[in-house]
Amino acid sequence: MIALGADHGGYQLKNAIKKHLESKGIACKDFGTNSADSVDYPNYALAVANSIKSGECTEGILCCGTGVGISIAANKIDGIRAALVGDVFTAKLTKEHNNSNVLCLGERVIGQGLALMIVDTWLEAGYVGAHHQKRLDLLVELEKNQSC
Repeated sequence: MIALGADHGGYQLKNAIKKHLESKGIACKDFGTNSADSVDYPNYALAVANSIKSGECTEGILCCGTGVGISIAANKIDGIRAALVGDVFTAKLTKEHNNSNVLCLGERVIGQGLALMIVDTWLEAGYVGAHHQKRLDLLVELEKNQSC
């Protein structure tokens, strides 16, 4: 199950992604927001991150105006590897090399067509492990100790 979340700046893109995923038979859970009224993005980043940490969802997709704020918020949560992505190549590599578990997109930065291509690429990519695992282990150490 894919967790979805957005603030008002990413509300329309989140809805388009939800419709796209559902059309492909991919289960998703929408953590809001459910309108274009101004809200605080950290709340939605936290809801999506917690659903991943609890095992309720396997991965998440977050949207805000630029994707920057919501990606910063999500990365504050231990175990979350949120990647702000604006192109297909980065979408593929962030999963393959960084095992990202949250994809962040900016509604005001990329068009809906590109966003859906990014989502598909990210979901289809897989973590390759190997020498990349050492770096992920170092990230876990950073979360625990603030040093490598």
